[in-house]
Amino acid sequence: MFDREKALNAILYIVRDLGKADFHKVFKILYFAEQKHLAKYGASIVSDSFIAMKNGPVPSKIYDILKAIRNELAFQVDTQFEKKLIEVRDNHTILPVGEVDLELFAETEIECLSESIQENKSLSFSSLSEKSHDDAWKKADANDTMSLLDMARVGGAQQGMIQYIQEILENQKALTHVSSIG
Repeated sequence: MFDREKALNAILYIVRDLGKADFHKVFKILYFAEQKHLAKYGASIVSDSFIAMKNGPVPSKIYDILKAIRNELAFQVDTQFEKKLIEVRDNHTILPVGEVDLELFAETEIECLSESIQENKSLSFSSLSEKSHDDAWKKADANDTMSLLDMARVGGAQQGMIQYIQEILENQKALTHVSSIG
């Protein structure tokens, strides 16, 4: 389940390290961290859906939060909490404002976020786009949700981990179905 506070702290963790970053760089660093964590540990960091957009994967709910901060959504969203952690300037630049709450993260999540930052922080917009146009992105329809299983495969997950993730996804789907009936 998506955790807004954890997602915002993940963004803050990335931009604290970089000083500032545009949406694209943050989204790609987060995407590669998610891939790593799925492949190694069978779990998502922020539990957001990644959408296969033109310039690469975009975390859906996180993008909506950032658009709300810059007053771009058709509906009103209370962004007071978000604005205590990050600031959006010049339409696409994210700046750190608050302090990261590291207690929201497992050690493995910080490990994968840090590795992704180090591997991707110096890459250009076009290099990040090209790198993120991997098999998981290619298998998804344009502007549609990318498969967590495909993301894990691209991240190097072994078959046992793929089966584990698949079981978790099936259990979540069954629980969602049962709760919608009741």
